[in-house]
Amino acid sequence: MQCIGRPDLASDPALADNSGRVARVRELDQAIGQWAQQLTVAEALAALEKAEVPAGKIYTIADIARDPHYEARGMLQEVQIADGTPLAVPGFVPKLSLTPGRHRRNAPTLGQDTDAVLREVGLSETQIAELRKRGVVA
Repeated sequence: MQCIGRPDLASDPALADNSGRVARVRELDQAIGQWAQQLTVAEALAALEKAEVPAGKIYTIADIARDPHYEARGMLQEVQIADGTPLAVPGFVPKLSLTPGRHRRNAPTLGQDTDAVLREVGLSETQIAELRKRGVVA
């Protein structure tokens, strides 16, 4: 709390343990938020590092796409959707040496597997056609 310019909170005995902090979480979140709104992410992280407060940036999708570590770990993989358009998708976690994950199939398009699923639960072709005609399924 010293780092954010709130020595009053840093020295408050009611906040000395977790139960006290939990009881006043909204007040603490507000104080931290007001401090952080005045800074860039880099400035906030630098201040927290200087104060020896463990902290890290919460990545946006754009941050992930630009991060060389994500790329080196294969955390973004390119697949092609049905029309041939390339699409970046999340890589597989955890990274296992003996049984590595791999991309086997794109997510189905809307309705792509409807008939198969409905047949599997016992519906006839006539019933499926009626559901499709009434707009119940795609």
